[in-house]
Amino acid sequence: MEAANNPNSEAVRKPQLIYRCKKCRRIVASEESIVPHELGKGEQCFKWKKRSGDKLGEEKEPTQCSSIFVEPLKWMQPVQEGYVEEKLQCIGCKARLGSFNWAGMQCNCGAWVNPAFQLHKNRLDECYM
Repeated sequence: MEAANNPNSEAVRKPQLIYRCKKCRRIVASEESIVPHELGKGEQCFKWKKRSGDKLGEEKEPTQCSSIFVEPLKWMQPVQEGYVEEKLQCIGCKARLGSFNWAGMQCNCGAWVNPAFQLHKNRLDECYM
């Protein structure tokens, strides 16, 4: 009971990661809305690589994902309007942030994400609150 009343016993809050539109700085996603996915096998997973027959046997570093996948959010206008796939634009400045497809998309790491609400990291700023 004494520990509950002691102000020093408060848990140290970890800063929360949020994503903002790079153009207008509007918050578009937070850490809680991210849908995690397992890394794929990189270039081997893509159709053009499969057909080329390049089997070099080289071990490459795992590909870093250039996008994040999130749950459908309120600001995603085309999702609210019932589209199956469409581009995602910032509600503030109309900058293109990514796209979505209810049937799924392939990440650049090779993993398949279904359904996919993809936001490109190069169009977002990562911030901590």
